Amino acid sequence: MDNKRIPANTVRIICGDVSDMTLHRWLNRPELNFPKPIYIGRRRYWREADIIEWLESRSEAA
Repeated sequence: MDNKRIPANTVRIICGDVSDMTLHRWLNRPELNFPKPIYIGRRRYWREADIIEWLESRSEAA
């Protein structure tokens, strides 16, 4: 599986151009099962594969 790390700005774009506050809300709602970021310094990164998998699971549930 791809281990490419993507920054918060890229995650926001992939997820439909959502705001940083939306990412914050998703992270704080356990029932959404949004992937947790990896912190490098003060910056947040996600595994691209985790974000894509999450989006696909959301579209299947809809």
